[in-house]
Amino acid sequence: MKIALVSPYDFPYPGGVTAHISHLEEHFTRWGHRVKILAPSSGDRQELAKKGVIVVGKPVSIPANGSIARITLSLRLAGQVKAILQEERFDVVHFHEPLLPALPLQVLRFSDAVNIGTFHTYRGKHLAYHYGKRLLKRWFRRLDGKIAVSKPAMEFVSQYFPGYYNIIPNGIDFEHFSGACAPLPEFDDGMLNFLFVGRMEKRKGVRYLLEAFQIVKDHLPASRLIIAGPASKGAERYKEWVSHKGLADVVFTGQLSHEDLPRYYRSAHIFCSPATGSESFGIVLLEAMAAGRPIIATDIEGYRRLIEPGQEGLLVPPKDKNALAHAMLQLASNPRLRASMGEAGPCKARQYTWTTVAGRVLSYYQRLLSERYPRTFPLESRLIPAEGTSQC
Repeated sequence: MKIALVSPYDFPYPGGVTAHISHLEEHFTRWGHRVKILAPSSGDRQELAKKGVIVVGKPVSIPANGSIARITLSLRLAGQVKAILQEERFDVVHFHEPLLPALPLQVLRFSDAVNIGTFHTYRGKHLAYHYGKRLLKRWFRRLDGKIAVSKPAMEFVSQYFPGYYNIIPNGIDFEHFSGACAPLPEFDDGMLNFLFVGRMEKRKGVRYLLEAFQIVKDHLPASRLIIAGPASKGAERYKEWVSHKGLADVVFTGQLSHEDLPRYYRSAHIFCSPATGSESFGIVLLEAMAAGRPIIATDIEGYRRLIEPGQEGLLVPPKDKNALAHAMLQLASNPRLRASMGEAGPCKARQYTWTTVAGRVLSYYQRLLSERYPRTFPLESRLIPAEGTSQC
């Protein structure tokens, strides 16, 4: 099968959608399918071409959803898009955030393949959807199949574009995060380590975590907060706040590689994710679970479906530094509870391996292809090799 994975975002700039696409490509290719990624990029086109990425358009930075979206707004993509589609003749074109400008809309405009869209976003309001709904409905109707990464993401997009959505979640590299590795020696010194992983945007709630840790530090001097995330203006502001308050034992690591992340999870005793909202899913929660770490997270829509309070972790109200500090102290003082939560985590995380997720996506392709081309792609044909599954 020939598959195109279309992203609106700068590739391979770090981000959840980019990682999602990369893992799908890896598994589909491993299973013998021919895969191309279409995306704008500020990177080296020749190097990306070696990885199966066709660069279409140059990205610009646009504020969106409390973050910065690096997308192309070029209106001169039609000729290149038509040439690519004519040359490649894809069986399936899978769009991620299919109604974002400008690349997904241009590909959707000209694609005669089976078109599938995955919707990743969850937020309070989407201005482009709200004001452009009438225009975007034209392109929405060109989708043969629709996927949402979570029920919150489905409920959000359904407000603007009602219809059937197949819920297929994000995945994690379970083996990578669950494998045995030693904690980092600089953090293996008898202090109790709290860990945050993510971009330091306002919606990630780092401000409330720092304020909570200030309370925790007064009660538990032998504690440390490790904040792992890329350099940004937000990160600099948080560093200035820590310095101004004279708050000790806060470590900003900067951007971590995928290879280094497991050792940071192993170095932590408790993982914290204090996001204030707009999270459709909790990939970092699953990574921490896979590593066997208890979790403290905010009780928001995208998180509460992954954590059963008292099992894998604790949920606290968003933007509540006192509740967050109380939960941090509760787990810090109870090693037995931390251990039981850590043991429960891998069982939950194992349900979200990329092998499982990619298999579900490919099965959805097959179903839609068999409906359009029953002789070429009969439903009983196997597109995914049989693999063993492990149970908790």
